Amino acid sequence: MKLNYDYYPTQSQRAALAALLLVLLPAFSPNLFAPLGRAYPSIFSEWNAPKPRHLRLLEGALGSQTSVQLQTKLWSPLANQGWRPCFEEPTDVPLPSKKSRGYIQVFLDGGLNQQKMGICDAVAVAKILNATLVIPHLDVNPVWRDTSLFADIFDLDHFIDVLRDEVSIVKELPYELSWSSREYYATGIRATRIKTAPIQASADWYLENVLPVLQSYGIAAISPFSHRLTFNNLPANIQRLRCKVNFQALVFVPHVKALGETIVNRLRETYTKNQGAETKYMQGETNEIRKVGTGKYVVLHLRFDKDMAAHSACDFGGGKAEKLALAKYRQVLWQGRVLNSQFRDEELRSHGRCPLTPEEIGLLLAALGFTNSTRLYLASHKVYGGEARITTLRKLFPLMEDKKSLTSVEERAGVEGKASLSAAVDYYVSMHSDIFISASPGNMHNALVGHRALLNLKTIRPNMGLLGQLFSNKSMEWSEFQQAVLDGHKSRQGQIRLRKEIQSIYTYPAPDCMCRS
Repeated sequence: MKLNYDYYPTQSQRAALAALLLVLLPAFSPNLFAPLGRAYPSIFSEWNAPKPRHLRLLEGALGSQTSVQLQTKLWSPLANQGWRPCFEEPTDVPLPSKKSRGYIQVFLDGGLNQQKMGICDAVAVAKILNATLVIPHLDVNPVWRDTSLFADIFDLDHFIDVLRDEVSIVKELPYELSWSSREYYATGIRATRIKTAPIQASADWYLENVLPVLQSYGIAAISPFSHRLTFNNLPANIQRLRCKVNFQALVFVPHVKALGETIVNRLRETYTKNQGAETKYMQGETNEIRKVGTGKYVVLHLRFDKDMAAHSACDFGGGKAEKLALAKYRQVLWQGRVLNSQFRDEELRSHGRCPLTPEEIGLLLAALGFTNSTRLYLASHKVYGGEARITTLRKLFPLMEDKKSLTSVEERAGVEGKASLSAAVDYYVSMHSDIFISASPGNMHNALVGHRALLNLKTIRPNMGLLGQLFSNKSMEWSEFQQAVLDGHKSRQGQIRLRKEIQSIYTYPAPDCMCRS
């Protein structure tokens, strides 16, 4: 008898096998099914980017022509506003006692710009306590996953030298105190660790709570430390010291500056990479319009990442599947601390609560007068939806560039895979741009708004409430939209705004860090 070894499963068996595979696959490849996973896109949300949501405006933007007058006004630098950087102490301020009361350690989390603010505050706290500051320890953030040390990002010797007459700073603890480390504080409750510093703590709080620890043990380690020093009711010399640290002492290491300078130079070069494409992009533009923007570039910080999209609870055009994926991601990441919004999408947008999508920021740029011959540098970590999400933006600005398009793999080797160093390069390029604009507020936006205000550089701040209302109007024509955008951004292009109570001196440097010319 001949045995038949061929096996053909029945339809019900095939269905059972398919169901089993669907159950087991997430365990072996979780990134495929994790909604909005940090590292990779979800096949049910990000790989299916929505079509343009503002097609009427997009068609109007693509078919419009800007005027020489608008281009000239757009690219013109800011007029002198009567302010200058000013963070040196007046000569009549008495010098503090030189004898240090002990060592201050801080452990800083977050990305590059959050850590920069923490470093500035740490120097100020050391000054308040008349203590010696140990070079701050940069924690590895679970999002950024960058293991870079202070000296990998910032010029350490320059930092110490600039502050030499202000605060005592050491690169490491003396041998007898070397036990005080991140690992030491992670393994138990320690008398020398200060973990109760409140948000926006006053100078008196540090004198009352940290100084006794310094006097008893000769060292105090403060963690957490982000946003742990107030902006109010501090002596003028402390405020100016924070400015001096932020704007003068903290400079990037030479290889970061060198890569940034390479990118700046290439952005300012005449575009020759694809002459045929350039001619096509510039059709309809006059020589005068092209001439106005020649050798100039604008930086767009496109802050539209997964966390922001989920946190906002806004609708980004991905339908019910995207809404469910975002809601699940909110629950997984924030464990119920960020709830689904009780407001409708229109209400959120009218109050400026929704981040601008790449399509919307592209329409804003076009309305402001930027054209398809504009050299646009994209400073961004990761865009929710990937390349598919920025298709419309690239259609409006085909000469858009980033680090990868302007540099070789060899040139980027020193920053590749290091989020803080990569952000440092973007910061450098942004500070040297003719115009900077950020899609949504955040630490990078705030840091650059303040630094560029200090130097009187043009910085466009999107009017989120106005834009939310304009984008909600689906019947608006391009000419009406453009006029509303121009009118709504006349006073949002780098004009000095005096800091109000509670506001950060790193975002609003006047009057604490600036003097009247």
